[in-house]
Amino acid sequence: MQEILLQVPLLGLEYERFAALLIAAFAGGAFGAALGALPSFIFTGFVVLLGEAVGTLQAELAEAGAGPLALDITGTIGFGPVVGPHIAFAGGVAATAYAGKRYPEMEPAGWDYHFGKDIPYAFGTKPDILLVGALFGILGMLLNQIGAGIGLPVDTIALSVFLTAVIARVAFGYPLLGSPAGDGYLDMSPFERGETRAGSDRLAVEPWLPHQYKWSGVATIGLVGGILGGWTWLLTGSMFMAYGISAASLLFLNLGVEKIPVTHHMTLLGSAGAMIALPVVGSEPVVLVVAGLFGVVTALVGEFTQRVFYAHSGTHVDPPAMAITVMMLLVGVLYLLGLLPNAAYLGL
Repeated sequence: MQEILLQVPLLGLEYERFAALLIAAFAGGAFGAALGALPSFIFTGFVVLLGEAVGTLQAELAEAGAGPLALDITGTIGFGPVVGPHIAFAGGVAATAYAGKRYPEMEPAGWDYHFGKDIPYAFGTKPDILLVGALFGILGMLLNQIGAGIGLPVDTIALSVFLTAVIARVAFGYPLLGSPAGDGYLDMSPFERGETRAGSDRLAVEPWLPHQYKWSGVATIGLVGGILGGWTWLLTGSMFMAYGISAASLLFLNLGVEKIPVTHHMTLLGSAGAMIALPVVGSEPVVLVVAGLFGVVTALVGEFTQRVFYAHSGTHVDPPAMAITVMMLLVGVLYLLGLLPNAAYLGL
């Protein structure tokens, strides 16, 4: 009975650990606002790469009879309060949405979208903006802990990134989806024609990535990312190493290198698809084909969600997070129905 009373309901944590996590998430969300949402996620990539490399080495040493080498860097830091996407990135996204309404004069020259979408922007030490990031960091942590605690068959970190972004959009007075300027939410042609909103220099339709929105190109990079994610898992056993590589590659996008693709959702699902396929098909070439297909579908889901949730309103709602949420929910449900041999990295 005493052990039960010391647990926080739904979270599976002792009160002292929960209080510590709450404080750390407060700081992590503020840190994401200070660095900017995209820079904070790039650090996620680097930390995950470090954690997966150490974890792979640790597994090799364990097989050789050596003792434990290190803590779970990926789980505690990369996906924890320091740079976890549901905390730091979510805090940065919410801070940007807030600044887009509160401080439009901060918008940098040459930014064609609403300032509420400028996720590379670092807000430094402005207290009210950092407080918004901190509060949303706590919210993201709570959503993830509750989702995991009740056993939702989904990637609860990705789900939390999506939900916090939607909550920020509504909380700061933006339209939930916005009004499409063309023939419905999926029409990107007003962007291609350079149309702007009435009385504004802001583009009428704002695709998430101006260089990565055409269906054929999205499917192609999804195939590439999925195969590489599958190959990485086959050779290392690491579910998140390819994800880390993709996330770290966004450093170049943040630095202004043109046409860098965003692929972490594709490589992650490629790794997941390989893990699911191997027990069924056995053949590594076939596994890579399946991984590539997972990457293609994930890429297309991401593009569909950006056209609905991102392109027509004024804040960032993350297409990769939405794609991972949809795809891993599908994986989780199919596994629970007995139609898949495993649920990849979901703890089901």
